[in-house]
Amino acid sequence: MKRGLSVAALAACALALVSARAPETLTTRNRAVVTDFARLFYTERKVRAAFERYVAADYIQHNPAILDGREAAIAMLEPKFSAPGASFDVKRILVDGDMAMIHLRGRPSPDNPGGAVADIYRLKDGRIVEHWDVLQPIQTQTVNPHPYF
Repeated sequence: MKRGLSVAALAACALALVSARAPETLTTRNRAVVTDFARLFYTERKVRAAFERYVAADYIQHNPAILDGREAAIAMLEPKFSAPGASFDVKRILVDGDMAMIHLRGRPSPDNPGGAVADIYRLKDGRIVEHWDVLQPIQTQTVNPHPYF
């Protein structure tokens, strides 16, 4: 007498387990939003497209040099991001529930060392509704062999 399941039955069970999706969490949904926002905003430098797709019109801004609102952010950021030679290298994206952080190196031009940036976002209903940033200028000479990133 045979015991257990046949190979075909085991394969069917394994396939069912692999194809079963875990319930989507707030963190998972927001990670998708922030990852695509980062692609459009930092990598492709399509400021208006990124903000119109993912940022709420009444966006709250904590940067002291930028007014609240999506349009104010676009007006301030679009010229910086479209400058020839500007680059924004995303190092990591962290998401936990309704909060996200994008750690990156921003450079206004290839000859400028730029800065280490931590952009912190709060999301609500799949949209970015609030922003804080922490900026650290990159020094050309450091004591630490692995600063910033």
